[in-house]
Amino acid sequence: MDRPTRTVNAACVPAGARAGAPGGRPRGLSARLLARPLAAATLLLLASCSIFDSPTIMRGNRVSDEQIAQITPGVATRQDVQALLGSPTQSSTFGDGAWYYISSNTRVRPGRELAVTDQRTVAVLFDNRGVVQEVKVLGAEDGKNVTMVARETPTPGTERTLMQALFGNVGRFGMMGQQQPAPGQQ
Repeated sequence: MDRPTRTVNAACVPAGARAGAPGGRPRGLSARLLARPLAAATLLLLASCSIFDSPTIMRGNRVSDEQIAQITPGVATRQDVQALLGSPTQSSTFGDGAWYYISSNTRVRPGRELAVTDQRTVAVLFDNRGVVQEVKVLGAEDGKNVTMVARETPTPGTERTLMQALFGNVGRFGMMGQQQPAPGQQ
């Protein structure tokens, strides 16, 4: 049994605006066509915020406050500290009077340097017998800026003149077509 077909909400659409009607277009179609790309663009923008947000990277040997509390100045030795904290990141330049455990949280920023978000240095100072004298916790605010010197030490004889650059290789290479005799075959 065939039934006549009727569009949904046909009573709400004027006769000239029905799909397929000459010169008419359905209302709301352009809004629907615009809504999908707009929603896709919004989702893409929200997703791109997390794309460029790089993960935090832990660097170095992070020493917790509980580990620091286990080090007793005047009692703990170098062996005790190494067993508890592991090998130091850096030791003092002259002698073995201090061990430094350096750690930081960094984040990669596209096109720029690493962003250091949390830097911490634990300095363990020893006396001459190897017993802990003091434990210091240093942050980024305790650091001192060091300005680099831009000078270079000149090395004599490394400057080449224009003539040396142009004719420097003349005579350095043998004849290309000749075979050199092997040593001991002359």
